[in-house]
Amino acid sequence: MNINNCHNVDDFKKLARKRLPSPIFHYIDGAADDESTYKRNTESFEDCDLVPNVLAGVDNIDISTTVMGQKLSMPLFLSPVALQRLFHYQGERAVGRAAEKFGTMFGISSLGTVSIEEIGATINAPKIFQLYFHKDRGLTNSMIERCEENNFDCLALTVDTIVAGNRERDLVTGFTSPFNLTLKSLVSFATHPQWALRHFTSDKFELSQVKDYVSHGTNIATSVSNYINEMLDQTMNWDDAIAIRKKWKKGFCLKGIMSVEDAKKAVDIGADAIMLSNHGGRQLDGSRSPFDQLQEIVDAVGDKIDVICDGGIRRGTHILKALSLGAKACSGGRLYLYALAAGGQRGVEKTLNNLKNEIERDMKLMGCNTLSDLSRDNIRYRN
Repeated sequence: MNINNCHNVDDFKKLARKRLPSPIFHYIDGAADDESTYKRNTESFEDCDLVPNVLAGVDNIDISTTVMGQKLSMPLFLSPVALQRLFHYQGERAVGRAAEKFGTMFGISSLGTVSIEEIGATINAPKIFQLYFHKDRGLTNSMIERCEENNFDCLALTVDTIVAGNRERDLVTGFTSPFNLTLKSLVSFATHPQWALRHFTSDKFELSQVKDYVSHGTNIATSVSNYINEMLDQTMNWDDAIAIRKKWKKGFCLKGIMSVEDAKKAVDIGADAIMLSNHGGRQLDGSRSPFDQLQEIVDAVGDKIDVICDGGIRRGTHILKALSLGAKACSGGRLYLYALAAGGQRGVEKTLNNLKNEIERDMKLMGCNTLSDLSRDNIRYRN
């Protein structure tokens, strides 16, 4: 199989599994505990059906939207994800260039592997930065300042990683950043020579945003869970979110909101958006899916703040269902990470093109000319 034969996210997942060393694939694909929430994130979309209209004259449709003041050519953007140069040597560079080509937003993480400065200088797409609140306040403040200096458009404070979820696949594979060279990992590299050659002959792997403050993850091998538990500040509270909102004058988002109560507080502190997210099922297993929570949160705050449905997206119809319930846009990580691992920039472009085509085709089949034509009138729940 090659990327030209990848017609959906699952096709890219199969190809990524073949091209990546096992620990890296399972880091992307795995989640917490029994992975029930991870599975539910996608399954939740199947509990309702779309009801189309016809004879609507749909030769010219508009799928653009505006999120946090950023005009996007499609109602899907690429969520920030850590460690991307492990998945493909181009990492965030490839993802940013693909997002730019498709006129949508993409993000980089506090645990990203390409610097804020490089992304700010080279990528013209709308850019969002995922901020992890570190114990070292100097590090946290430096990342905010660097994003401001390098013209990032939005800041997403991640609020659901106060401790790391129990990611058992990583425990089994021994996944760390950077790799511990063991007999098992060397065998995995040897059986994936193309990945190994590109990874070990490209720029030195680093956590570009934190390396000047923290050696773990760049020069000292650590698991993602240990990094979160040791480096992030478990005392983070609403006062800290308010302080960051005051520092950051552009689009501000809280990533990981899942309750109506917290959504209302996000409005109160002046956030521009909330990302309904359970971190791809990687934190609290057994928690609700974003799509399951979407309707009640939109009912509570949807007229006051942009509500983004993040997680579980695999099809254009999933996006249309979320928009029908009142989401302003959708976002996701695995939907492009599999493609990045499978084919770098070309892979990300192919998966974005697949999903864009699905959205446009499904909009026409729904009898909708613009995203505003979607509403709860075209949704029916089975139960």
